[in-house]
Amino acid sequence: MRYINTLQEGETIRNIYLCKGKRSAETRNGKPYDNLLLQDKTGTLDGKVWDPNSGGIADYDEMDFIECYGEVTSYNNNLQLNIKQIRKAQEGEYVAADYMPTTEKSPDSMYEELLGYIRSIDNSYLRQAVEYYFVNDEAFIKKFKGHSAAKSVHHGFSGGLLEHTLSVVKLCEYMVGAYPILSKDLLYAAAICHDIGKTVELSAFPENDYTDDGQLLGHIVIGVEMVSDAVRTIPDFPEKLASELKHCIVAHHGELEYGSPKKPALAEALALNFADCTDAKMQTLTEIFKDKNSNDWLGYNRLFESNLRKTSV
Repeated sequence: MRYINTLQEGETIRNIYLCKGKRSAETRNGKPYDNLLLQDKTGTLDGKVWDPNSGGIADYDEMDFIECYGEVTSYNNNLQLNIKQIRKAQEGEYVAADYMPTTEKSPDSMYEELLGYIRSIDNSYLRQAVEYYFVNDEAFIKKFKGHSAAKSVHHGFSGGLLEHTLSVVKLCEYMVGAYPILSKDLLYAAAICHDIGKTVELSAFPENDYTDDGQLLGHIVIGVEMVSDAVRTIPDFPEKLASELKHCIVAHHGELEYGSPKKPALAEALALNFADCTDAKMQTLTEIFKDKNSNDWLGYNRLFESNLRKTSV
């Protein structure tokens, strides 16, 4: 197995990858070619099939495991694979786990740490609402521990949703200690539940793509519905408290143009927005700088609206 992060320009390789994406296009001269997105657990690689009608290119579809033969080249400082031959791989020729990007941390350890924060929620209504999924629903727990937090951008790997959620809770823990105006119980409950809708918005690996509900509703609406389902099972749950919890989830993207139906109106909602944004952006930087062995400027980045580079120390 030649993992994508070990490939070097000039190599000729024959290896099996997951065909995560396939798109037909034409050159300026009108010649057809295929753009592929190849994936293994270490990352993705652009693939080019310049002669898709060649006899060496067998039939295959997106999300198939395919054996590729070709040359590793460089274009705009990024590696790509110019593919000469493709063969659809058969079951038994590959191990699916080799093609799923995975957290470098222990999911079990992270989940135990998250349970510690749940146990620290003193308000019994809020604690029960969180326990509805994170303690009592075995199917949800299994799904949550292996899910990604995004299709791309940040934490787009197995275990990424858990890793992101725990990081957000830890940032909230700091803010609770620094700013006494914050309700620890409300902020912890909201932070733990803020992205639960992503377990429905995104499909499981190896697809990790938007579901119908993900396209039509999005994880914020789905998450609020899930919290509402939990709240309805708890007798005498205070209506105002339920609205405050749901508001934190509704507003956690901070701005209407970023997908939040409401802007933060509570201190806890604002704190959650800051924690979510901080972890998302710092993880995005981590993934941008990963495997970059120099501190050269990387060029303009639309997300950060700036040219980026690693520090020199």
